[in-house]
Amino acid sequence: MVSAMELEPGIDPDRHHDPGRWLAQFAGRILVVCPRCGGCAVVVPRPGLPELRYFSELLFQPRRLTCGECGAVAEWAPELRGAGLVGVTLGGTEDPFFRRPLWLQTRCVSQILWAYNEDHVDELAAYVGARLRERGVARPTMAMFARLPRWMKASGNRSDVLAGLERLRVQSKRSTPADRSDVAHEHGDRPRPHKSMLFRGGQYQT
Repeated sequence: MVSAMELEPGIDPDRHHDPGRWLAQFAGRILVVCPRCGGCAVVVPRPGLPELRYFSELLFQPRRLTCGECGAVAEWAPELRGAGLVGVTLGGTEDPFFRRPLWLQTRCVSQILWAYNEDHVDELAAYVGARLRERGVARPTMAMFARLPRWMKASGNRSDVLAGLERLRVQSKRSTPADRSDVAHEHGDRPRPHKSMLFRGGQYQT
């Protein structure tokens, strides 16, 4: 019988237990290409907002883009639809709020490997590097790892994907326009809007 300690993430680097994390859990801080200078800007919730109750609220919170290189600032707010708010859909190589290319992108196995921030890179590396992957109880349609493309999960691509993630980890420490990845551009791979986008009366509605 496997003990609870053995199932704790990070205890065994060859084993990964997925508690069902959503991609939204990594969307609180997104590194993007600055629209003014091409350096690294950051997209975060607007300061002064109430404390989060659920990670899904990150899809509806007003956002601010700031660039430490040139001082650029931009604001985003969710669209109003009647008495409800329309949130964003996560995924793809652009941030879902300002539609800026993600700063963390690299070529990998003839594909584009991307991440929102350093924590996202670390979580992906822990999953890809594990020889044994155990799934949590979250619905596969919502869990981040269940939605990863097959090429990232394939054992034959493990070393290439890990190398790509290491490049993203290094890239996360760079910020000047000259450091911009040659693939950090629009790729036309925006996710399709899904039905669970409306927040009305304190509840999410389809």
